[in-house]
Amino acid sequence: MKESGSSDVVQDAILNHRPRLLDFIRQRVKTREDAEDILQDVFYQLLTNYRITEPIEQLTAWLYTVARNKIIDWYRKKRPQSMPVIMEEEGPLLLEDILYDPSFDPDQLYERSLVWTELAEALDELPEEQRSVFSMHELEGKSFKEMAEMTGESVNTLLSRKRYAVLHLRTRLQQLYDEM
Repeated sequence: MKESGSSDVVQDAILNHRPRLLDFIRQRVKTREDAEDILQDVFYQLLTNYRITEPIEQLTAWLYTVARNKIIDWYRKKRPQSMPVIMEEEGPLLLEDILYDPSFDPDQLYERSLVWTELAEALDELPEEQRSVFSMHELEGKSFKEMAEMTGESVNTLLSRKRYAVLHLRTRLQQLYDEM
């Protein structure tokens, strides 16, 4: 009985989440083929987890977390051996630059993987409500109005939760920013 339920959940996830999840992954890796491979790994992990564990409560957040972790793993496999040096004359290195440009060289890809690793660890430190709001807004692109309708929480509550999440992430990632 549980196996039938798991295949329904996986089918539903593939139908409803595949396009946006693929776009999310595609923004972070160089080729569509790599993005497709990572997406397959995400859905494989979903199927495996549903067969051996309890149902996943917040499926969308879980899918994006797994996708993020798979992207990090993918970059770790391709990671160069030495730490890159960032030139001061190039100006400040912004988080957006590290996370989203698919045309990076291997040194820049390594830097991006470091940021993703630190970000993942920092997100894991947040209370679930803050992590969920941050993930839905920043990673899934949901508006606060959409989130309010989904969760039944007020927009102000969601804004407050995101604010606390951002403050924590800023503090937590400051050392990495200073090092880069």
